[in-house]
Amino acid sequence: MKPNTFNNYRYMYEHFVQKSIGLYKVRSLHRTDIRRFYNNLVDDNGLQINTVGTIHLVVHQVLQLGVEDDILRKNVSDGGLKELKKVRGLHGTKRKALTIAQQKLFLDFIKNDPKYKHWYPTFAVMIGSGLRVGELTGLRWQDVDLKNNMINVTHTLVFYDRSKASHTGFGINTPKTKAGYRSVPMIKTVREALINQKQYLESNNLKSVDNIDGFQNFIFVNRFGHVQHQGTLNKALKRIIRDANFDALNRSPTINEETLLPDFSCHTLRHTFTTRLIESGMNVKVIQEALGHSDIQTTLNIYADVTKELKKQQFAHFDDFIAEND
Repeated sequence: MKPNTFNNYRYMYEHFVQKSIGLYKVRSLHRTDIRRFYNNLVDDNGLQINTVGTIHLVVHQVLQLGVEDDILRKNVSDGGLKELKKVRGLHGTKRKALTIAQQKLFLDFIKNDPKYKHWYPTFAVMIGSGLRVGELTGLRWQDVDLKNNMINVTHTLVFYDRSKASHTGFGINTPKTKAGYRSVPMIKTVREALINQKQYLESNNLKSVDNIDGFQNFIFVNRFGHVQHQGTLNKALKRIIRDANFDALNRSPTINEETLLPDFSCHTLRHTFTTRLIESGMNVKVIQEALGHSDIQTTLNIYADVTKELKKQQFAHFDDFIAEND
């Protein structure tokens, strides 16, 4: 288990489990206790279903060890999260990709706006390669093969939060699974963005100054030469979304609202990359390898969602075609 994952599990246990259901003797626990606990997390703590899902993972694993050690006859938390979702009508919000029009609006704005154009290489590489945030922020120049147009993913940059770890700061981790080690082909826009970033650093006399677990020479650094933080990137996105939409409305007051940028985070850019690959008709196995998914079911789930949406759109166009020719 990666340190960040472990720290997150420990944080969830200490804050939500230890002083509530954690006080029970495992043999005294009933399914109704689990049900009440999960409902309280939603009602009293106001937690989202994804957070309850992480807590469920912790509780379920503890009780499962009890089953394996013959302390418990069965795991009373089995199906607890599924039941909560069903009864309460709670479902994780499905991540939506940017449409082609929104993607164009986003990239055109940051590429040409004097205030934000230094962000263009960062987000253009992310949306054109599908790299995870930690993979992108941890990217070094030696990981990029401009001759053969390949990005080699061998590690990820992580940030340790003091609230969940013994110290605050950055560290380098290996990819979470074997599938995380991969080579991602560079499309033209990604190659150009990386060259753009190199020129930006040279013209501003900027150099990577960090040495993180022996790793140096990072590509995406701030104005002080330090590696980028996911929180900083997401804050920048908030400002870009706001100003890009204002700019679009100023230029075209009657613009379709669906063309404007929605509220989104860095991970949406990875999802957008995946969606574009699926829309292009690329083989699902190739998509899985490019994204570093260890389980093809993860890729297939996204594939199913995208193709379902495509089908709806195409039938809507077909409906319009029939109406026009009736």
